[in-house]
Parts: sequence; C-alpha cells; structure tokens
Amino acid sequence: MTSDLADLSAVELLRAYRTGVASPVEAVRACLARIERLDSTFGAFTLVDGERALAAARESETRWRAGQPLGALDGVPTTVKDLVLVAGWPTRRGSLSTVGDPPAEEDAPAVARLRAAGAVLLGKTTTPEFGWKGVTDNPCGEVARNPWDPRLTAGGSSGGAAVAAALGMGALHIGTDGGGSIRIPAGFSGIVGLKPTFGRVPAWPASPFGTLAHLGPMARTVGDAALMLEVMAGPHPRDWLALPDDGRGYRRDLDAGVRGLRIAYSPTLGYARVDPEVRAAVERTVRRLGELGATVEEADPGFRSPLRLFERLWYPGAALVVAVVPARRRAALDPGLRRVAALGARQRAGDLQAAMKERAELAIHMELFFERFDVLATPTLPLTAFAALRDAPGADAGGDWAEWTPFSYPFNLTQQPAITVPCGRSAAGLPIGLQLVSRKYADALVLRAARAAETLHPFAPPPAVA
Repeated sequence: MTSDLADLSAVELLRAYRTGVASPVEAVRACLARIERLDSTFGAFTLVDGERALAAARESETRWRAGQPLGALDGVPTTVKDLVLVAGWPTRRGSLSTVGDPPAEEDAPAVARLRAAGAVLLGKTTTPEFGWKGVTDNPCGEVARNPWDPRLTAGGSSGGAAVAAALGMGALHIGTDGGGSIRIPAGFSGIVGLKPTFGRVPAWPASPFGTLAHLGPMARTVGDAALMLEVMAGPHPRDWLALPDDGRGYRRDLDAGVRGLRIAYSPTLGYARVDPEVRAAVERTVRRLGELGATVEEADPGFRSPLRLFERLWYPGAALVVAVVPARRRAALDPGLRRVAALGARQRAGDLQAAMKERAELAIHMELFFERFDVLATPTLPLTAFAALRDAPGADAGGDWAEWTPFSYPFNLTQQPAITVPCGRSAAGLPIGLQLVSRKYADALVLRAARAAETLHPFAPPPAVA
C-alpha cells in the first residue's frame, strides 16, 4: 500500500478501512494536507471545509470500528463541482453575480446519495462561470491549472474536479457535462471521466442547458467511477427525466474484458483534425484492445459535424443563464458568456424546434450505428492541453470552445454514455485520452470496455505528487 492515503482509490480506501489498516480520519487528513500543499498552485477548489470534513470522518471512523459502515462509500473523501448544491455551502458557480447568495438549504440528489452512503465531502471544485465553456477560469479570478503543468489549462468545465482527482485531493468527484465538461478536463488531466446516459444520475435544480446537461463521476480509476455511479444512479422525484433503476450493478461485469465486443474505431468522426501524436496513441490502444479479443474495425459513424446544431441548442441555454442575472451585475459576466448569450437570445422558437428535430435524427442515426457495433472508440480530444487563461488554442484565444472539442458534444446531443480513460502521454509528457461510447443505457458496457483499456494504461500520478 502507498504510504500516502491521498493516493489510494476509493476501492482501496474502503478495503483499508475494512481491515483496519487505515481510518477515514487519516485519509481525510491526507487529502486536506495535499490540498494545503498544492491547491494554491493548481486551483482545484473554490471552497474547502476541513472542519466539517474531519467531523464527518470521525463519525465514519466510529462506525467502521463498530463494524457498521453507513453505506458503500463510508469515509471516502469526495468533492462536488461548484454548480451542484451542497446543503450549508454557497453555490457561487464561478460568478461575481452570485456574491451574497445564501448557502444551499438542501443537497442536490446526487450529493444526498453520496452523503447517505457515507462519503466525506471535502469542498467544492472550480468551474468557469455557470459552466459555460471548455476551460476553467472565471471572473472571480479562479483558475484550474493542468496537474501536469500549471502553465496549461486543465480543461473544463469540470476542471477543478479533474485537477483534484489527478492530484489526490479526494478519491471521488462529481462533475457535470453539457458538451464535454467531464471528459475534456479528464482527458487533459489523465483521469477517468464518465458522462452517463442522460437521466442516469438525477439532476436538480434543472440545468439551463436542458437535456444536453449530464452529471457523472470523475476519479482516478474505472472501478471508482463505477462504484460512484452505483451510488448516484436511479430515479428521483425532483427530476422528471431521471431514468428508472436498470437493475445493473455497474461493477458486476467490470472485469469481463472486451473479448467478443465489436469496436468501431473512428480517428476523426469523419470531420475532425487530430494531432498526429494524439492519433497515434489512441490507435495503439485500440489495436491492443483487438489483441485482447475485441473485433476492431475502422469505421466513421457517418454524420457531418454537428457543431452548428449544438450551438443552436447551447446558446439559448446561455441566454437563459444571463437573463436571470440582475441587469446591474451583467457587465461583470465573462465576455464570452455574454457573447454567446446574445446569439442565443436572437434565436426564434421555430429555429429551436428545427434543431430538436435535427437532434433526434442524429440520435436515431447513432442508435442504428450501434446495431452493428457495441462500442465506438475515438480520441477524447484532438490535442493536448494548451495555455491556461485562453478559451481556445493557438492564435484564436477567444474562439468558440466547442470548435476544438469535436469528439465530446455530439454525444451530449445523442445522450449516449461516453467515458474517457488515459491512453498514454505526448512527447511533452501531457496526457492523451481515449473516448469510448455506446448505445443509450449501455453504461455498464462502456465501463467494462474502459476497464480493459485501463489495464493497458493505469493511472499515473503527475510529477507534483509522484
């Protein structure tokens, strides 16, 4: 066992608690020490509540000593993205416009389920303003920096959660994903991030970005992501779109491997430009999945870039975000958010209805694609992390974030489960991610395929904690 409990997975921590090798108090102290040492450089957190976390850890320790753990996550250090409600904590959403808002009175459903299972909540992780873009900086001055190189972006919008996971500032992390916001930072940071099937994890309050927006787990291992999903999933009366319980234990077939699975490998989805180093790393991993028994075929799904479709649905959500901000505070909003909100506000109802019809056609197309294949493999991102405090790479620092994330947002449109796992590093030492997608409701299958890929590239800690 590692000498630093902050580096253990949730599964390993639970084993240590069960056998008495370590206690929740020791684990939480280790994570808080890691936060104290590194967060001023990497910016993962907007709020840390060490006193409350240690009190919860002491209660967990008492239960474990009595042989009566509260639930499946008793004593596991956990974080929550600062778009999601936690009772007793403010929800700043990375915005100056929320200053003075009272703390939340209730937990969001996913948080309530983690708490009921015994998870110890450490704090809230950094987000761009209202989670609107694919990098993590905001008008409050908070910046989540890449755990492999703090000069670079961690991605977004769940950038703080990805940084916390990679650097051992907690084992489990709630992220949100409306166009790639779990998978983008997970890919840039070298961790696991799952966007489940839409509705698998209940959401409340509803996102202004509507049915594009998902909640899901972020962690250092696929096993931890599956464990976390088991706890968070299921219907809830406050989310009328939440899915019924599918009766699956997401860890049950995790180690069944990929033998017999039909994997479609699409290096570009037919339209994306991909860095050669990224493409090579992804291809090597997919080829090795074939050696493990999968049938691999290079095949594009056969749709054109849905970027403009995505924008026609995303921008009105941004307009809704801005509309509820008091007029006197709007000048302080992120200029990029104000720009896309203005575009969204100009859309007509008929345009939105047409976009919904086009979205349905894309979703049906992808469901039919998965009659031929079990899993689609793509790069998570077409590039490695770029400079922090930029919305886009290269000279176009203020460009549209979705233009450089061509592999993520299509599967928010289709609502299908998609996961990213590490598949190597660039010559500069930066993480590269493999994305695995499957048909709607096949969350267990993408976890199983991801677990097989993970055996080829286990989590490696960044230099700051190695």
